Amino acid sequence: MARTTPRPPPTLTQTLQPMVRHCPCCGAPMGAAYPNYRTMTTLEALMRLTLPSRRCLNPACPQVRKPYRPEAEGRLALPTPAFGLDVLTGIGTQRYAHHSSLPTIHQPLVARGLAVAPRTVTKLLARSDELVALSWPDTARRRRLTQPQGRVLLALAGRQPDVGQEVLWGLRDCLAGAVLLARRVLSATHTA
Repeated sequence: MARTTPRPPPTLTQTLQPMVRHCPCCGAPMGAAYPNYRTMTTLEALMRLTLPSRRCLNPACPQVRKPYRPEAEGRLALPTPAFGLDVLTGIGTQRYAHHSSLPTIHQPLVARGLAVAPRTVTKLLARSDELVALSWPDTARRRRLTQPQGRVLLALAGRQPDVGQEVLWGLRDCLAGAVLLARRVLSATHTA
């Protein structure tokens, strides 16, 4: 069912710039391509992100014209959902660590001012489960995702956990745009 009420206006606006200015494949300078815009809900704010993309313009490069997005985007959220990693992790923690029901998970989110439907909580829980499944060693999948580029440009995504709260950390390949590994941890010094 479609949204029946308009999304509230963003409370925070931020522009994230790509840190890499030269193509990771051929080393040629990458040109500014176009800006992407994304509205994302986190536990702290409704964020409006401006994400300028860069592209390699070298016709001999295998990555020619492939958009390269800011690395910091993966620290906040996954490529498609409109909710941040902190919301995903919070839902997964409430479900599995505290054995909460879906309505019990939904109520505190709404109380915090998040515009989220009960059905969306179910979908986010499924997405959290998919990410945790990435903690299993699957080298064939990782090889299949990273082999076409011939190299890997890694980004570590996650946030500093609060005391006693699990946080989802992910290892993402910026070239393939895929999460290679995800783990729930209780502290930033946790060993895998």
